[in-house]
Amino acid sequence: MSYGYSQRLIEANKKADGKSLGVALGRVCIKQNISVSELADKLGVTRATIYNWFWGLRAPDRKRSAEIERLLAKLKRT
Repeated sequence: MSYGYSQRLIEANKKADGKSLGVALGRVCIKQNISVSELADKLGVTRATIYNWFWGLRAPDRKRSAEIERLLAKLKRT
């Protein structure tokens, strides 16, 4: 069950550096209402990791960056 995104997260994501791959992913997922749990399962990371990326607190590691770039390209086409 997805509860959506908090206004606090949405605002933090808007203020974060959009050049960050994790922040960019967050913007697309927020816009398309893709759940953090679904994304965490798909990328093999914890929900906390996803939130840290969305907030701009951490950047995805190199191992996941290519996968995230492919996912972003796919999501932007939809």
